Amino acid sequence: MKKPNLSLEKNLWRENIKYVIGIDEVGRGAFAGPIVAGAVVFPQIKRIGKKLAFLKEINDSKQLKAPLRRKLAKLIKKYSLFWSVDEVSIEVINRCGIGFANHLVIRQVAKKISSQIQNESLFILCDGLRVQGLKKHEAIINGDCKSISIAAASIIAKVHRDSLMREYSKKYHHYKLARNKGYGTKNHREALKKYGLSDIHRTSFELTKFLS
Repeated sequence: MKKPNLSLEKNLWRENIKYVIGIDEVGRGAFAGPIVAGAVVFPQIKRIGKKLAFLKEINDSKQLKAPLRRKLAKLIKKYSLFWSVDEVSIEVINRCGIGFANHLVIRQVAKKISSQIQNESLFILCDGLRVQGLKKHEAIINGDCKSISIAAASIIAKVHRDSLMREYSKKYHHYKLARNKGYGTKNHREALKKYGLSDIHRTSFELTKFLS
């Protein structure tokens, strides 16, 4: 499978866009827990040298094993110009729906990282969807497989969310959240049938069908 590269970023840099922000979210389809978005800005890279060799390992976070994701997340944070992570809570997801929460978390992280940059010469590359109320952006279908900036954002977002789910697992141990990260795996569905819904489950999803 072809890995993401810097082609989209370089096209924008050539158009005198100084800062290209890659944004991606994780956790949209999970049964439990928040939705999280990451945002990353790399310097204008002409050639991937030894110091930035880790960029060649970057891929869609779902394609990477957890130890490599954690290693890459540290390097992304170290060598990017700016990075940010934000989340939308289970309460908002249940009250307003996952579609609203998806757009909201991307707007939140975009605002958060843009406030660090404070420069008009920026542009946002989002994975997948055009976001309501977000200016200066382009939606890239399968963006985490095409843009290193988007893929890097997916990595830091997933590492952050996985850490949150491991913490939740200490309290809600029946659901094995440290293992399934809140997604609807077989062991998670079996736990729902046995123990019912907890207060971190998405009641806005049709989960009641798994209770009997």
